[in-house]
Amino acid sequence: MSSILHLPSMRLLGCLQLQPHLFRHVVNRSVTQGEYRRPGKPREDKFPWEKINFSFSKGLDGIRKHMTLLKTEFFQRWVGPQGKPIMEHMLEQNQVVWEFRGAESLEEWIVSSDREIGGQSEAYLKLGRNNNTCFLYGTLRLAPPKDGETRYSGYCSMRSRQLLASFDRKKHYDWSSFNTLHLRVRGDGRPWMINLAAETYFSHQKDDIYNYFLYTRGGPYWQDVKIPFSKFFLTHRGRIQDDQHPLWLDKINTIGFTLGDKAVGPFQLEIDYIGVCKDYAHTEEFAYELHKRNPEV
Repeated sequence: MSSILHLPSMRLLGCLQLQPHLFRHVVNRSVTQGEYRRPGKPREDKFPWEKINFSFSKGLDGIRKHMTLLKTEFFQRWVGPQGKPIMEHMLEQNQVVWEFRGAESLEEWIVSSDREIGGQSEAYLKLGRNNNTCFLYGTLRLAPPKDGETRYSGYCSMRSRQLLASFDRKKHYDWSSFNTLHLRVRGDGRPWMINLAAETYFSHQKDDIYNYFLYTRGGPYWQDVKIPFSKFFLTHRGRIQDDQHPLWLDKINTIGFTLGDKAVGPFQLEIDYIGVCKDYAHTEEFAYELHKRNPEV
């Protein structure tokens, strides 16, 4: 009887011995890490259906909204990608993705800080002086929350919202025709971290983010920053990964800016636009070493 009960497990072990790469993919992060919960935050004991707000008027508004989006998606395909003519899309070398030309443009962004976990930092977002720029400002403080668990604190961030198509389907930015991120910013001399989140293949990789640094000069003059996508490195929950691989440029979800330089005091960052461009002088595919799991002898 014992041999019969252990027969499936023996077959599984034999399969993993024959194909060890399957076991490495599973144990990489899915088994060792679960859903992240902030320290001090209580667990939710509600059932999934208890979080839904059932409302007839809200349902009608949702149907009207999604049918309008579906109509836009359908007719855009007859024009070309993203509603632009196909020749313009093929010859395009520069594209402005985010620009701030009104109050409605600020609704595409989410501002957060360590105040969400009990910290004391503050971050705010508003339009610039001529309503043509985005002005991110606030105060960074390092005092950790008094929950008895969190030991470090002090960050402020700004992140774009996830694009949604009709019926709340994810919509991605396709930057495969470009190789460089182009920003026009004006800061106060502080270093920032640029975060690019792309669609992942497995659900346990949803916290994977590509990062690179943004060094502001300070002063009254604007700064044009061009960062090749090959320079962005992979991190998982703030930790740099040994297994690096290039960014999927056709599946970009969001972009974000994070300040955490451990310098207490006020900060400000003004952004004119965020775009992408094609730099033909840049031929590098990926700036970091790629480790092979089974190196060739």
